[in-house]
Amino acid sequence: MNKSIEKFLWGLLILALLVFPISFDNPYYEQLGSLVLLSAISASAWNLIGGYAGQVSVGNVVFFGAGAYMPLLFYHIWGISPLWGFPVGVVVSLVIAILIGIPTFRLSGHYFSMATIAVAELIRIVVSNWDFLGASVGLTGPAVSDRWSDLVFRSSMPYYYMFLFTLFVVLLVTYRIENSRFGYYLRAIKSGERAAKSLGVPVSRYKLYIFMISAVFTSLAGSLYAVKFGFIDPNSGFGLLISVNMIIIAALGGAGRLLGPLLGAIVLIPLQSETNSLFGGGGTGITYIINGAIIMLIACYEPGGLLNLWDRISAKYFSKGAPKDDA
Repeated sequence: MNKSIEKFLWGLLILALLVFPISFDNPYYEQLGSLVLLSAISASAWNLIGGYAGQVSVGNVVFFGAGAYMPLLFYHIWGISPLWGFPVGVVVSLVIAILIGIPTFRLSGHYFSMATIAVAELIRIVVSNWDFLGASVGLTGPAVSDRWSDLVFRSSMPYYYMFLFTLFVVLLVTYRIENSRFGYYLRAIKSGERAAKSLGVPVSRYKLYIFMISAVFTSLAGSLYAVKFGFIDPNSGFGLLISVNMIIIAALGGAGRLLGPLLGAIVLIPLQSETNSLFGGGGTGITYIINGAIIMLIACYEPGGLLNLWDRISAKYFSKGAPKDDA
């Protein structure tokens, strides 16, 4: 009964995602829906390395920035479609993942996290002073579309369905990994690297593999962000808050769970959007306060996130043989 109810609810969620933009004749909701999906893509990409493998990388923003810069760089220098920058961003992210992963995966725990922060900040500073990448000014994309491959649309609806398709691909790959030997290895690494090594799991190799897969999807999220907003600079491409948002969204919904990042994005992104609207400006200070409060609440009361909370509630009220309330 519990499984059937859960499948029914997730089916309703999928249907709601499909019809969401056509249910509201309002550009604000189209934009908000696009941001939710984009955040879910990047958080799902982080979930692979942080949720399943237990390696809390705060440097995934490097891949996001690489993916965001390449499409606009292709347009800025050669005047060609930003679409050609997508695969280049993926290749650059893979190279960076290998260069970062080989030395940093010798570390573990908070030492690994601090190393990824240092690398991310170093790259942000380099980009901020590199004229070829627009330095602190950044890069802009095409203002109007000369061809469909420029991916410039007046409405947010085409972006929404592009993001939804990409999210579906990310979740499908994650599902296949989760239910394969690869996924078992990752869970063993998360539980304890020494124990996993003693059982014959090639720990370093599989951590690097999942880091590279996470880099690919994070790069795609960055590329989609760039073509959606048509502008990128060091702060919007390599700002540390981007990585923090990925982690909080995944943890809020349920890190290490397939749909945890999507649920976290559905809750957190509208909350951030509303606070930004209420308090004016970018609302950056309020965003930090919200993120800090969520971290505290999750750490103190529900480390498994909202999905773990749902498991406990459903086990209590929907499972067969559950005790009835006293009347």
